[in-house]
Amino acid sequence: MRRRRTPTPPPPLPQRDGVDPVRVRLPAGGPGATVREHLVRRLSAPPAQLDAMFTAGEIVGADGRPVPPDTPYAPGLTVWFHRDMPEEPPVPFPLHVVHQDDHLVVADKPHFLATTPRGSHVRQTALARLRHALGLPHLTAAHRLDRLTAGLVLFTVRPEERGAYQTLFRDRRVHKEYEAVAAYDPALDLPRTVRSRIVKERGELTAREVEGEPNAETRVALLAHREDGLARYRLVPGTGQTHQLRVHMTALGVPILGDPLYPEVTAPVPAGDFRRPLQLLARELAFTDPLTGAEHRFTSGRALDAWTSYGTWAADQ
Repeated sequence: MRRRRTPTPPPPLPQRDGVDPVRVRLPAGGPGATVREHLVRRLSAPPAQLDAMFTAGEIVGADGRPVPPDTPYAPGLTVWFHRDMPEEPPVPFPLHVVHQDDHLVVADKPHFLATTPRGSHVRQTALARLRHALGLPHLTAAHRLDRLTAGLVLFTVRPEERGAYQTLFRDRRVHKEYEAVAAYDPALDLPRTVRSRIVKERGELTAREVEGEPNAETRVALLAHREDGLARYRLVPGTGQTHQLRVHMTALGVPILGDPLYPEVTAPVPAGDFRRPLQLLARELAFTDPLTGAEHRFTSGRALDAWTSYGTWAADQ
């Protein structure tokens, strides 16, 4: 019998710039005799920084009251605090809202903006920006779009409704269409459906195709091509494996322009370098709303720069 997960209690601290506070639950048998000793051993923050946070009353319990640093260690005790925000170069592109109602927010995300806080991208994320701009502190993402990919992302207004929309994506009841710019190969027979088995190991930057039962499917069609050797493609994924579209386009011999991982991993660019974005766009989302029954079809208003202005996209500056 599957155990039902206990829901996380609401945070006793407000958000900062659309970012939730961190919750730390003290486990059984954890290191340290006090809360301070445990956090010093568990977290990467310098002890002096934690001491300053304790002194300022910034580390609180579930009731919102400051926790003294010499509080005895007790398994199950939870503390909350805001982590020190990393320095993040602002992503200098607008995030457009294409639809908003009592249940949903659909945003048209630019390249280089992560969907949700993760790693070194916290405030410069679509979720944090939307929470702050729209005054919706409980907004959550129903699915994710890679940071380097532009286009449509679906967010839910009420946390209790998130599962209904996530189920749409899990059960493949959302029609998704992407556009990509890549080299034109006149010998490539299109349209076609690409099927393969894709695996991505934890800690690996790239995914790869392996022998075995296919778990990834993409319908690829040629939309247009021109004399400079570029083409625009429609990509319709039937599945949602990590980097699936990028892997399949590379396997066809036409990797997507601006891809830093496929067919080869390139050197990391400096933080704040927003040149030559990956030419992949989540163009369309369509589905039946599981709560209202409404038929939704949303289209991105963005264009891929390598197609509209290749010289500008490819320029060094």
